[in-house]
Amino acid sequence: MKIVSLEQELKSTSYPGRGIIIGRSEDGKKAVTAYFIMGRSENSRNRVFVEDGEGIRTQAYDPSKVSDPSLIIYAPVRVLGNKTIVTNGDQTDTVYDLMNQQMTFEQALRTRIFEPDEPNYTPRISGILKVSEGHFNFAMSILKSDIDNPQSCNRYTFAYENPKPGTGRYLHTYVDDGTPLPSFEGEPTPVKIEGGIGELTEKIWNSLDESNKVSLFVRFIDIETGKYESRIVNKNA
Repeated sequence: MKIVSLEQELKSTSYPGRGIIIGRSEDGKKAVTAYFIMGRSENSRNRVFVEDGEGIRTQAYDPSKVSDPSLIIYAPVRVLGNKTIVTNGDQTDTVYDLMNQQMTFEQALRTRIFEPDEPNYTPRISGILKVSEGHFNFAMSILKSDIDNPQSCNRYTFAYENPKPGTGRYLHTYVDDGTPLPSFEGEPTPVKIEGGIGELTEKIWNSLDESNKVSLFVRFIDIETGKYESRIVNKNA
């Protein structure tokens, strides 16, 4: 598969929905992850990311405008030992809780399906980074309806061992805007990971559609020490 420009990939669609990027920094020293949310409705756009322990959670920017919190308020990022969990919904807690009970990432996600938001049936996308004593591996998952069939869930897990410096994978919920919204298809897209945390954060944020982008989280984790640095950007600031 061809490795493409992350900026160009982000700019190629006005509404990728929610997206997870995981990879390795150009210098090979950092594990990298990014998570962004977008929104078309007032309810979806009325959000910000806030720090929550070692992770983050979504929060209503204006609580008086919340019409349905069920699919928009959750913890996208949690940390379990040397593992960082990143997802687009409350399955973050499922993965955290069940992996803490010695289940695997894939086993934990087998207890969940796509979101119940007919007619979109939004896929649940998830990622996990494991950083341990100079080693870095990651996996990504998508749970989606089978050709818009709410009675059937397709489950795909992609595992990546020792990723090459300056490369990563990008997984998002929708191919593009539409009614209903078409679900992501295929393997997570191979993308270039360029620049330090400040530069990458700026590139991602500036590449997302101005009308639809809501919030962005970026984290660089030192592969030797496990220490991390994070950035949060909220449109509602």
